[in-house]
Amino acid sequence: EDQTMNCPYQYKYPFNLHLALANIPMMFRRVAILAVWLSICFVDGLSPSRDATTGGSNALAVYSTRRSCQSRFLGGMPAMEAGHKRRWSELGASLRMDLEEGLYSYERQLLRQVPGGIGASAAAFRYNCAENEISLTTAEAEARHGMPWKRSISSYTPPSVPHFSGTSVSPLLFMPFWTEQIEFLKNRLTNLRPVKVDEDISYKENSAGDARIVNHCYSSDEYHKIRLTYYDAGDKCQVFNSLWYPHPRYGNLPVLGIDLLAFSRRPANDSNGDVSGKYLSVIDFQPIHKETDDIVRVSNALLGSIRADYESLQGTMSNRFYDHSRHFSPSMVYGRCESEAFVATELAPAFKRSMEAHLNLLKSVPPDDSESSLRRSLEGQAAYDSYSSVRDPAKALFSKMFGEEWADKYVFDFLFELSDEESVRKEEAIMKSQRRRDP
Repeated sequence: EDQTMNCPYQYKYPFNLHLALANIPMMFRRVAILAVWLSICFVDGLSPSRDATTGGSNALAVYSTRRSCQSRFLGGMPAMEAGHKRRWSELGASLRMDLEEGLYSYERQLLRQVPGGIGASAAAFRYNCAENEISLTTAEAEARHGMPWKRSISSYTPPSVPHFSGTSVSPLLFMPFWTEQIEFLKNRLTNLRPVKVDEDISYKENSAGDARIVNHCYSSDEYHKIRLTYYDAGDKCQVFNSLWYPHPRYGNLPVLGIDLLAFSRRPANDSNGDVSGKYLSVIDFQPIHKETDDIVRVSNALLGSIRADYESLQGTMSNRFYDHSRHFSPSMVYGRCESEAFVATELAPAFKRSMEAHLNLLKSVPPDDSESSLRRSLEGQAAYDSYSSVRDPAKALFSKMFGEEWADKYVFDFLFELSDEESVRKEEAIMKSQRRRDP
């Protein structure tokens, strides 16, 4: 049964503490949990007083439960020797959260009693768990940190034309894509709700005050996680990134990946007032398994029809960072340009059509709540995250801008939170081998 869902993420313990205590009367169970928690605080250097500086139970819930249940649903990941200290730290965080929020084994079992059987309830608990929901409305969450931003934090050349019909010129290059996606989510998805993001991750400025990043996360009945990132460093760099993970009941459905980047923007030396720079655009329906089935073939055809309509988005990705034969489709919408004009004429319509096509594809897939289907889907999404966490060049950029510790947490606890230590090490070995073979 899915009773192994109650442990901190990443590691499989030799016993399930909550399960072992499940039959002890509530009073004694809580006393026992408190005793174990205090011992862990002593061993790991944790103390209750730290909660005052880390945001109390909410911060603990963010850090210790965001990735808690998928590892248990996948059968658990073996603990790495080097990760033992983190293991105990996470166990302590989970127990502190239990003490403060009252989410004990019995209450958690009640949360998992939802329609669809054991497998479906496990997935529903992971992706709709009460600890991950926040008390903000979608509109309130959207407006956090002043979003959508109206001006850049650094020196900046505004775009010369609006990107979407019926809108005014935006002061930030890709901010219209952020607002367009938010409106699409609100209007087209069912039961859209904000998901907790650690405060330190949700917004960050560099020490020089000329770069900032904001991160939002949402969930719906169709997608268990939709994350959005905007990075603003003036003309030096503008980035909009988003990734949509379908609910695992939709089987082998690819994830929707969007990555729009602009570097070294400057006014062009011509009479039309255009802006030039280096622009990289990627929109893809990214497969989560190596095998090609009917869903993948249909998704490739749908995205291929969009790609075929926009000449500037028919490029091919290099293997500098990624192995494009893994977790990328042959129909990828990919563009490298030096003039900003394509953003309004080709990138914006391709972006809108891609969101629509992916959602329509999802709705055409009969949901399968069997345990085997849910497990296979989660395994594929976890493999995708492990692969991407190693190869994504964003980590190097953000390590330089915000520090290595922050970048590690950002990559593994927000961008690709389904990754696990063992798979990450395997991916690192594969990448090193490829680079030795193809320097």
